[in-house]
Amino acid sequence: MDAMVRDVERLSPADARVIAWLDRFEAALRARDAAGAAALFAETCFWRDLVAFTWNITTMEGSGAICDMLEAQLGAVSPGSFTLEEAASEADGVTEAWIAFETATLRGRGYLRLKGEEAWTLLTAARELKGHEEPGGQRRERGVHHGVEPGRRSWSERRRDEEAELGRTRQPYALVVGGGQGGIALGARLKRLGVPALIVDKHDRPGDQWRSRYKSLHLHDPVWYDHLPYLPFPDHWPASPPRTRSATGWRCTRRSWS
Repeated sequence: MDAMVRDVERLSPADARVIAWLDRFEAALRARDAAGAAALFAETCFWRDLVAFTWNITTMEGSGAICDMLEAQLGAVSPGSFTLEEAASEADGVTEAWIAFETATLRGRGYLRLKGEEAWTLLTAARELKGHEEPGGQRRERGVHHGVEPGRRSWSERRRDEEAELGRTRQPYALVVGGGQGGIALGARLKRLGVPALIVDKHDRPGDQWRSRYKSLHLHDPVWYDHLPYLPFPDHWPASPPRTRSATGWRCTRRSWS
């Protein structure tokens, strides 16, 4: 108990405000009290949901729309385990914080902004499906198998087999149209989750979308906003790399994911 008291005493006012709101919010959700949860939002409020609650990409504006969505979804979603993920910040009367949560089927992340004790904006986004987590960290494949295995295939042979089979003897679950940065990133996510997918593009190579454009083209957004999954840009790259450098990075990244 003393340790818990000390932890509470170390909370900043912003942290305490967010945690208190999350506790009230979770209690209402667990009680299936859609109206009570919606009442925790300010008169002017917005909730942007990316799959987590609605299995769609949608924005609710106003407590009425929020209440309607919760009444329709709470029974199936069963949200809970709302926690503060990082230290909250406060400026100009607005408290902001990254949060984490779970539903019956997924783990999610969100961003909450409070005005006083009421929610002004809330973002909820699905992070991973339970039972279908990415095989990273301790879930990574071993990569080597000891012992006798007649006809064992090397990694490069298995890769060639996969490329030859996909779309012929083994059909993709997903077709990604466009092999630019977004298409490559989506393909990488699907591959890591074990979802067979094909990426199609009118250009011959990944990155040709950029190579074929005007000579002076650079990334319009700095690289820290444009990292590709699993292989971020090197920390010595310029903030706005030129088109050919970006295109080469895309191609190398695509080969690394294969």
